[in-house]
Amino acid sequence: MLNSRNGEVPWAGDRPRLRRGFGRVMNWVVGAVVLGLLVFAVMNTGTAVQAVKDHFAKRVPVGPDHVKASRSFAGHGAGLAFDKLNNTWWGPGVSQSGDGEWLEASFEQPTRLLDVIITAGTSARPDQLTKSALPHRIEARITTANGKTSTRFLTLDQVAGGQQRKFRVGDVTSVRFIIRSAYGTAADKQVSIAEIELFGPSSANDS
Repeated sequence: MLNSRNGEVPWAGDRPRLRRGFGRVMNWVVGAVVLGLLVFAVMNTGTAVQAVKDHFAKRVPVGPDHVKASRSFAGHGAGLAFDKLNNTWWGPGVSQSGDGEWLEASFEQPTRLLDVIITAGTSARPDQLTKSALPHRIEARITTANGKTSTRFLTLDQVAGGQQRKFRVGDVTSVRFIIRSAYGTAADKQVSIAEIELFGPSSANDS
């Protein structure tokens, strides 16, 4: 059927065809989205592969080469928090929450870390749980081999024994564990940490 200008007019009930220009625009949009997804996938492939390797990797203890603290109570220095014993402890020697007090572990060679286990208090024994204030929120300030620093927070429960947390970061040269809040604070109690254990991937994972 033709109109007065001899142009084709759709029959009643028929929909007019979309112009080709719209189809071209849609093709460009779809192409751009697909390209963006491909670029994203390529850029994040390494991260995804590393995450899978970390998940299945066998863990082994990683001992720091050097440790230090902001301050220490007499007879309870920083080394006691990394001595692989949970009946010795570090404390800053100040009462209440100890906000801002810290322990630092450093490595002579850049190290990949996967997990951390923190035993709060003076011992892993439940009957010793109230002997001191217990760290609640800890800021972990991480320095890597390129000199950059990053921060993550570890939140602990008010329980006895070691508490494991994921801690997946590579090329670590030091980690400073800064106390930000504590449980059971009092004027006659200081916050204490019995042990900090760090774990990395076993060298057998590369064989």
